[in-house]
Amino acid sequence: MTDTVRNNATAQRYELAVPGGLAIAAYSPEGDVLAFTHTEVPEALEGQGIASRLVKGALADVRARGLKIRPACAFVAAYVERHPEVRDLVATGI
Repeated sequence: MTDTVRNNATAQRYELAVPGGLAIAAYSPEGDVLAFTHTEVPEALEGQGIASRLVKGALADVRARGLKIRPACAFVAAYVERHPEVRDLVATGI
């Protein structure tokens, strides 16, 4: 398994290859904001930190691109809450 998180802009999601498939963090672009709407890990791999690695990589890409996020997904919202170093990525006033 690799920790390479890839932005699949066509499918509007970040992807992380894992044994048995892909972990995904879907988003909807809203101008300079990505609204993260859903995070999914293959059921057999849940609870192993894969979603956290996926979101960490996705947010690193968001930061590098100078974008902001709207954590509409419960997992992404909880991740932001647990990781104060990424809270500056949350768009305000939306």
